[in-house]
Amino acid sequence: MNKEQFLKELEVALRKIPQDERDDIVQDFIEHFEIGREEGKSEEEITASLGSPQHIAREMVATYHVEKIETDVSAGNILRATWAVIGLGIFNLVIVLGPFIALLSVLVGGWIASISFTVSPLLVFINVLIYPGTFKLFDLFFAIGLCGLGLFIAIGMYFATRAIIYGFVRYLKFNVTLVKGGLKA
Repeated sequence: MNKEQFLKELEVALRKIPQDERDDIVQDFIEHFEIGREEGKSEEEITASLGSPQHIAREMVATYHVEKIETDVSAGNILRATWAVIGLGIFNLVIVLGPFIALLSVLVGGWIASISFTVSPLLVFINVLIYPGTFKLFDLFFAIGLCGLGLFIAIGMYFATRAIIYGFVRYLKFNVTLVKGGLKA
């Protein structure tokens, strides 16, 4: 594969990131070719030493999405970064997707519990409207207690969500670093 074919395949594979980022990456690889040519290497030798343009693009896209989370933490960005890291290899399907699903389940369960507990007094009032003869003062006080517990759980879930997102982003960065070239000792 020559320089033009390599750069064309790389640019096509980088279509998932913005044009200015794509241009910077392609420019870096043009410089690789210039340095290699100065060292007396042929274009085929340079492309062989760089590796597959598709693999390079997957690494660059994963890095881009993981770095984007640092500036804009949103569910969409986290999901895109997770899928980009999973795309680096089949090994990552188990290593990244498993913890992602587990953490997401814990967060969803905690938020559902906090919301359910918080609205329990409202459910008691709805029950009284539908079945007026079943009202017991104990139900109301128990529901108010659950509401307070739900508010405490919501506060805890807010901080747990922030910590889990921060930890998962660090985990994704670690995984991208590991796939790119291993850890430097």
